[in-house]
Amino acid sequence: MRYLLYLTGLHLTLAVLAYLAFREQPIWLVGSEVVLLGSLFIGADMYRTFRRPGQYIGSGIEAIRDKDFTIKFVPTGNRDVDELIRVYNLMIDQLRQERTHQAEQQSFLDKLIDASPIALLIFDYDGRITSANPKATTLLRRPLDTLLNRAPDEVGHPLLSQFVRLPTDHPQLVQQTGIERYRVLRATFMDRGFARQFLLIEELTAELITTEKNAYGKVIRMMAHEVNNSIGAVNSIMHTLTPELPDADSQQAMRVAIARNDRLNGFMRRFADVVRIPPPARTRADLRDVVQQVGQLMGPLALKQAVTVIIDVPDNPVYLPVDVGQLEQVLVNIVKNALEACVAHNQVQIWLEAHRLQVSNNGQPIPADLVNRLFDPFLSTKATGQGVGLMIVRDILLNHGFAFSLKTHPDGWTVFTINWE
Repeated sequence: MRYLLYLTGLHLTLAVLAYLAFREQPIWLVGSEVVLLGSLFIGADMYRTFRRPGQYIGSGIEAIRDKDFTIKFVPTGNRDVDELIRVYNLMIDQLRQERTHQAEQQSFLDKLIDASPIALLIFDYDGRITSANPKATTLLRRPLDTLLNRAPDEVGHPLLSQFVRLPTDHPQLVQQTGIERYRVLRATFMDRGFARQFLLIEELTAELITTEKNAYGKVIRMMAHEVNNSIGAVNSIMHTLTPELPDADSQQAMRVAIARNDRLNGFMRRFADVVRIPPPARTRADLRDVVQQVGQLMGPLALKQAVTVIIDVPDNPVYLPVDVGQLEQVLVNIVKNALEACVAHNQVQIWLEAHRLQVSNNGQPIPADLVNRLFDPFLSTKATGQGVGLMIVRDILLNHGFAFSLKTHPDGWTVFTINWE
């Protein structure tokens, strides 16, 4: 604009001077005016030529600001302008390729995260959850909307409550009450020059249990096979020889030995049964009936110990596809353990709700050194225990897909909780 004003002012000044100089010579005056008009036209054309690169630059900047990388310019025939257009078109092509490549990578990354068997939580600069993949919502048993824009300790999940205490960039094995085992990694990534945190949670429970069962299952089956074969043959010989022994004492000793062999055989058979639990044969059952039957079954034992058993079931049916026989075995083992922890005048409470079953007792609490080992194979605190009861409970509940935990609360009550969706 200033250039146009300069041209206009200059030519007006020259026109006035030409008029003053040639006003008595019309021909020279007309000639000078024609020259001035031509000069003014040429100056205006030069101005348009000067302005053209600026216009291209302005249009290109506007397109880049709008993230529109499809606009390209056509050469004009002007060497300088065409060089500028060539550089701009090359830059736009590169930006479009980079943006397409970035979008493809982001799409692939999003699909990979969604399909990942590892839970992923991403946090903003203030430590609040901005995204969570489907595995995270499944593992934490929380809908996505209850996770987003919340700090870990606001979610109310015990695994996330440990988030702030985890070291950065060092995988940790975290164990929850029950059998859950997780490998957890807290790490950071750079976003626009600032660090943001993310959390990876890998569930190891099924993998560890499978490895564990493969390890002891083969040994147990081999031992059971050898013991059964040997005891069967030995007992057969002893049964044959017993009537031929000369005195009653010898015959009684032989019968005691046979009985002991039978008990040893049963002992090994119970171990073998642990690794042969069949898949659940599910039928639609009202869990109220299962709870009531187990309560009646365990009632005499509770009465003998002077322990009160309280059963609380809802008014409405609680239907669930379960293997009734296996679930009864689970409840029998849990209630039996609860009664064994009690003394006279203690209580065992069995509470059934729509999505949860709890067996509580106010007897002896769980020893601190056993809190994280309760479901370990063959672990028993009883002098005559084999440590298979909770193993059977664990395997049956896992086969049903139920979540469960066992812990002593601060109020002194020990609670076995079973949850289902």
